[in-house]
Amino acid sequence: MGEPAPPAEHAPVQGLALVVGSRPVSAYTELTLEAPDIAEVAQPGQFVAFAVGGATSAMLLRRSIAIAGVGDGRFSVVVSARAAGSTWLAGLRPGDEVDVVGPLGRPFPLPPPGTPTLLVGGGYGAAALVGLGGLLRSRGHEVAAVVGAGDAARLCSVEDLAAVAAPFVVTTDDGSAGRPGRVTGPVADLVSGAGAVYACGPMPMLAAVARLATDRGVPSWVAVEESMACGVGVCMTCVLPVVGADGRSRFARSCVEGPVFAGDRVRFADVGTLPPDLVGADAMALPHPPDAPAPDEAPEPEPSAEPGADTAAHPTAPTGETP
Repeated sequence: MGEPAPPAEHAPVQGLALVVGSRPVSAYTELTLEAPDIAEVAQPGQFVAFAVGGATSAMLLRRSIAIAGVGDGRFSVVVSARAAGSTWLAGLRPGDEVDVVGPLGRPFPLPPPGTPTLLVGGGYGAAALVGLGGLLRSRGHEVAAVVGAGDAARLCSVEDLAAVAAPFVVTTDDGSAGRPGRVTGPVADLVSGAGAVYACGPMPMLAAVARLATDRGVPSWVAVEESMACGVGVCMTCVLPVVGADGRSRFARSCVEGPVFAGDRVRFADVGTLPPDLVGADAMALPHPPDAPAPDEAPEPEPSAEPGADTAAHPTAPTGETP
């Protein structure tokens, strides 16, 4: 199995970053921020966590976003505005300041000299591969890349990755740009010529890419898109089952032990569940009170005393962002 991603070389810092650029990128917004303490030490694969909503905001949880590129004391991120927090972030303009912590998480491991590489990005996850592609090229590696999305409007970082990768393939599910279909088609064609595969995008895509690489005996590393509410490993909202060096599975925190994992170590089929063979699963399972009815015997809930009352505790948040 693949080696774990290396630890970060520098500890994260917290401070105010100055927004120096904002531009639309397809369906997303690219922000460029001035924060030398972060930009000068960030490594490809790491992320930052923004406080959102301003000083008096009721949105207490930070929004974690992958670093797309760095240079001249600045870093860039690509924001997908989906809920209140990310929409506020995407609305920042040059001259605004925002509280940010970073760089966070483990970076992509670099392959041995001369290793040909394949980068695979899905949707705005492709932005996380831009810095890696440039670094690999600067070190003399051959870089191929496949970027895909549901449609042309959701493609991301196409020009940036096309500048460092050859061959470079674009796919869209609906055929509105590039090759019709999903990234797995061209990945299957290219993976045998690679010595290392790097991917970032939706979980189903990562699972498929990791499987293709493993089947061909090629090591892969994936940057997962889990919702990282705290960014520092405290809240445990971003855990997923990962196979350790001893062959046993444990929950790993995407924000601390990740977001980069060896592709063949992530149990993609079990993400979002509590596998019974997981170390500590028995302690994590909620006890069933002996006098409580079994789930299939539980009585029907009483109708609301007030017509139209909402009994749901909270609506489901979009994937990758807390409400």
